[in-house]
Amino acid sequence: MRLRRGDAEDADRVLRLLDEAVVWLTERGSADQWGTRPWSEIPERVAMVRSLVSDGLWIAEVDGAAAGALVIGSSGLDYSPPVDEPEVYVRLLVVDRKHSGRDVGGRLLDHARAQARERGVSLVRVDCWSGGDGSLVRYYERQGFTPTVRVPVRDKEVQVFEARV
Repeated sequence: MRLRRGDAEDADRVLRLLDEAVVWLTERGSADQWGTRPWSEIPERVAMVRSLVSDGLWIAEVDGAAAGALVIGSSGLDYSPPVDEPEVYVRLLVVDRKHSGRDVGGRLLDHARAQARERGVSLVRVDCWSGGDGSLVRYYERQGFTPTVRVPVRDKEVQVFEARV
């Protein structure tokens, strides 16, 4: 697996990854997370992805194909509680299920931690949907993140995590 810096040209790759994630989530009964409609068909989500990937995008490639995407920023999203110190915030993490078992997500999260260290920042935060069977929350805990607060986002609840580096 190779990590490379992404740019706005990669927005369609990220949308494809998100569309595939919607299909996978729907198939496993977790449609409540992102719904059943592909992100590429929802103008607000397309605009959000295009905005997110304009800076801080990293693409994980396996055999030249996008296996995952990570977007990091220097602050949380508008719903995440602010902190009084510098941080690296994982704004998006999505992995192609075809590469399950290769720890693509874990390696991307390790890269976020490395970026924090490189910037002299000791706090990395991420959030995820807290519903369903709790598997996503457990995933981030296994990745070394500690749950902090849950916040409402529209009709859902999001778990915010932090890790010190």
